[in-house]
Amino acid sequence: MKLFYLPGACPLATHIVLKWTGQPCELIVVSRKEIKEPEFLALNPLGAVPVLKDGDFVLTQSSAILEYLAEAHPDSGLLPTEPRERANVRRWLAFCNADVHRTFALVFGTARYVDSDQARQELVDNAKAMLVNLFRVADEALQGKDWIAGQRSIADPYLYTLLRWASAKEVEIGTMQNLKAFRQRMEDDQGVQAALEEEGLSGA
Repeated sequence: MKLFYLPGACPLATHIVLKWTGQPCELIVVSRKEIKEPEFLALNPLGAVPVLKDGDFVLTQSSAILEYLAEAHPDSGLLPTEPRERANVRRWLAFCNADVHRTFALVFGTARYVDSDQARQELVDNAKAMLVNLFRVADEALQGKDWIAGQRSIADPYLYTLLRWASAKEVEIGTMQNLKAFRQRMEDDQGVQAALEEEGLSGA
């Protein structure tokens, strides 16, 4: 398998799941310039990472890739077989992907939406306020739990990646103790540590 990624971007979640499933994978780092060039666009016309290539099978979109890896390696236990537990994992995966990640797009890519500096700052401020509310939902869900879905799953690496973005963009969630403990739990994990080291993110 090959994983095309930008260090610290959402493919980090896939990278961690690859470590958790014990699957060897060639990591191919790409730049923001390279993902807009024809060679990469042939893999993903959207010009975005992650891209997972498994033989002649090319898959994009983080949530699809995470589910594919979990289903291809059921012994990992990262996607439960019981319907309600499985749906709960998918709920939190969708929360990370469709709610939190989408809102971060307003912080990272203001130029796509508004032109003036004042409007951009207002957009960032409003998006950060939305993110605080979203992370509060996750913090409350983690009360009394080690993992967001109640058991370790493919949703956890995605949530962890988003928490790293929150720190980088100074989203004010420092008082959310359940999220703080969750992040530390993830960073104590050997698979997470290995993924961070391979992406040059250890200590960051």
